[in-house]
Amino acid sequence: MIELDRLQSLLTAFPRLSIGLVGDLFLDRYLEIDSALNEPSIETGLMAYQVTRVRNSPGALGTVMNNLAALGVGRLVPVTVLGDDGQAFDLLKALEQLPVDATHIVRDAERLTPTYTKPLVREARLPGANGGVAGATAGSSSNASPSWRELNRLDFRTRDTLSTKTLARLLEHLDEVFDATAGLIVLDQVAEVGQGVIGPAVLEHLEVLARRDPAKLIFVDSRAQIGRFTCGTLKPNANECLAWLGRPPTDDLLEMLGAAIVLSVQTSRPLYVTLGERGMIVAEPRGRAEHAQGYPAPGPVDIVGAGDSATAGVVAALLAGATRVEAAAVGNLVASITVQQLGTTGTASPAQVVERWREVHA
Repeated sequence: MIELDRLQSLLTAFPRLSIGLVGDLFLDRYLEIDSALNEPSIETGLMAYQVTRVRNSPGALGTVMNNLAALGVGRLVPVTVLGDDGQAFDLLKALEQLPVDATHIVRDAERLTPTYTKPLVREARLPGANGGVAGATAGSSSNASPSWRELNRLDFRTRDTLSTKTLARLLEHLDEVFDATAGLIVLDQVAEVGQGVIGPAVLEHLEVLARRDPAKLIFVDSRAQIGRFTCGTLKPNANECLAWLGRPPTDDLLEMLGAAIVLSVQTSRPLYVTLGERGMIVAEPRGRAEHAQGYPAPGPVDIVGAGDSATAGVVAALLAGATRVEAAAVGNLVASITVQQLGTTGTASPAQVVERWREVHA
């Protein structure tokens, strides 16, 4: 746990921070469909869903930026590659709502802007006999309350390596941002090696940057390739850690502590392993690990984006001067708030972080 005065001191430092980010920036596009307006297509006879609203939000690297902005971090500088299409226009428009310097975003007309398109069907729900709810056609009862059901996601992205020209521009921008910011977050979202921003050449360049300035924080989150990174502080979740070591999933905390130590020693990197509601493990290559206990999140939860919110809390705290375990406590506090925000990728403000600390310690 972290003391309140220490927590408040760290939070007040966040607006002075300038943080660089490199990796895969996606557009999260939500299509709201009202099932009461469905109509059959004359041409095909298939049902035509009627979209009544489109919501756009930065995703992947953008989710981390949303959380950093909500915590009050003063300046965010992403380094990534987008296409020259409508998705890029909408994504850049959404970034204008954040303290983002977009001058280091590389555009490549030959690539698709990565996009998760998420159709949501609005339906009515009737109270069930057992106190639950039962599905119903929209408008079938004045007592029905609306709910959203997510349909199959539609993904846009280029499944190919970056061109030589685009890669060269990306590395130039990465150099500039690394030198101009307090620390760097690396997000390797695309599981297939070489298809996203964090390909082999970027990995090698990160190692060069780490040798050039060993004291600067490089914080790495990789969905499927965490063991490839030989520089920076690594942040897998429990399943990613175990999968890389070839071990089966487990809920045993002692086994997770041992796995975290093994991966930290193998990579020679400090490690944050997220454990969901149980908090985090902080491991070091010298064979030492500590468990930072999680904070309770009462009620129903939605864990989408919890890892990104934890990353935001940990990195901002580290750059504000926190110890590794203190930073884990801040990340746990932030994640305990965001998971309570259902149906959306949540964020947490400094005031909410302090209030959650007070609730737990009351």
